[in-house]
Amino acid sequence: MRSGDRIGGDIKRAEQDLVAAKSAAVKPAGLTVPQYAALLALSEHPGAPAATLARLCLTTPQTMTTILQNLVALGFVERTSNQWQRNVLENRLTEAGQARFREADKAAVAVEQKLADAFTDEERAQLRALLQRCSDVLSEK
Repeated sequence: MRSGDRIGGDIKRAEQDLVAAKSAAVKPAGLTVPQYAALLALSEHPGAPAATLARLCLTTPQTMTTILQNLVALGFVERTSNQWQRNVLENRLTEAGQARFREADKAAVAVEQKLADAFTDEERAQLRALLQRCSDVLSEK
């Protein structure tokens, strides 16, 4: 199969373009895309442990731990021991983290909206279904 006939490159190019656009969008808020993703996940799942956040953000637990350590250093996340399981750390946005997340989220949502607006409702549903089919085929064992 010739390289121009492979859809993997098209998917990767679209992903890279999306990441680049989101990176430019969240940079003025002083965040990277992985940091923004972690703040988004925490805004929707307060108290989530690092392993849960890693699954939500499609990254490894080790990478998420590094992201969280950086967010703690910036004062955007606080980590506390779970009252029932002392070896599990709960993660929560600080007030500064909430403010920074809201700032970055406005810009990230604008990127997502621009992308969504390029398609009709039917096309978005079809695109999602096609991407899901790609995932299903590639994750078959």
